[in-house]
Amino acid sequence: MLIAFDSRNFRLFYIGQAISLIGTSMTQVATSWLVYRLTDSAWLLGLVGFASQIPTLILIPLGGIVADRWNRQQILLVAQILGMLRSLALGWLALSGSINVWQITFLGVLLGTINAFDIPTRQAFVPETVGKENLGNAFALYSSLVSVTTMIGPAIAGILIGVLGAGLCFVIDSISYIAVIIALLAIRLAPKKAMVSKRKPLEELKASFKYAIGFLPIRTVLIGSFLVCFVWGFYLALGPIFAQETLQGGSNTFGFLMTASSLGTLVGGIYLSKQKNVSELGKVLAFGIGFMGLSLIIFALSRVLWLSLLSLLAAGFGFILQIITGRTLLQLLVTDENRGQITGLYVMTSTGAVPIGNLIGGALASYIGAANSVILAASVCVVGSFLFMQQVSSFRDLVRQKVHN
Repeated sequence: MLIAFDSRNFRLFYIGQAISLIGTSMTQVATSWLVYRLTDSAWLLGLVGFASQIPTLILIPLGGIVADRWNRQQILLVAQILGMLRSLALGWLALSGSINVWQITFLGVLLGTINAFDIPTRQAFVPETVGKENLGNAFALYSSLVSVTTMIGPAIAGILIGVLGAGLCFVIDSISYIAVIIALLAIRLAPKKAMVSKRKPLEELKASFKYAIGFLPIRTVLIGSFLVCFVWGFYLALGPIFAQETLQGGSNTFGFLMTASSLGTLVGGIYLSKQKNVSELGKVLAFGIGFMGLSLIIFALSRVLWLSLLSLLAAGFGFILQIITGRTLLQLLVTDENRGQITGLYVMTSTGAVPIGNLIGGALASYIGAANSVILAASVCVVGSFLFMQQVSSFRDLVRQKVHN
């Protein structure tokens, strides 16, 4: 279950991320609270969130190219230092009482730009810290870590904001970056010759996109990840409606629903961390898509809280099965020369699917209702699961070949 920790480099990376991700989740909660307190505007709250996401979606293909051409360890160091300075600036402005929504928006755009280079580099860097045979375990452990920190961080932030204000959360976040920086400096990797490409970045991006679309296993992973994240966006957008109108609850009910799905992702991460046979990950990917779809259909039909919580726990479990196996298969199937670019396409596909699902889910619900909208979207997952199951044998053979090589 913890075999990836046999690698010293992965242990260092994991510990640094564990500390930093708690600070990151604290800042996310503190930022939302501060914007709403300053403006009392749901529109501006959404604008700030959009501002921090759009640079990532636009620039992440470029971030993938940079991750392939430059030293990934150094890119991550620069990204963490810039992230630390950004959080420190937020903390200083908040504690001084001079902060306004436009400053928060600008710093959100800066964060989105940093993430465009940090996210694909970080995912492409994980295989460098652990052997291929333990890559699935490494991604499972990392995803479990993300699930845990997204439950711990907001709880800590809620207490600190009520007692001392949002500024302290930003300062703590800036300090937490030091753990990642120290870990990255302590990681020792074998020297690797930098890739030199004669093609222009746009030509290189086109070539990687053509390769990803033309290679059936990678195309399957990209489509599967887009599908589950798109449908997950329906649930995220319409969750408050189910909590208030279907279950006759309030904000606390919605909180319980979100916790249930987060707990499901944690359980899924723990389950996958025990799986040693990476050649069977294609089967797990197809199962995760279908299981999430069926669970969300049950959630949409439920009228009692206990069944809604149980079905969302199952949906979170299926969701994370697809996400972790998709990432692992992608890293096993690509070459090191285009790892960052293909990872960038994957992140852009999965990350961009959520706001699209939010938008379409909300629009569709206004015509056919929230429950019917979720059922319709989740049914696509079930159908997709049967289609992806047909690719399991090809996945198995390719992964075995990659691991042995």
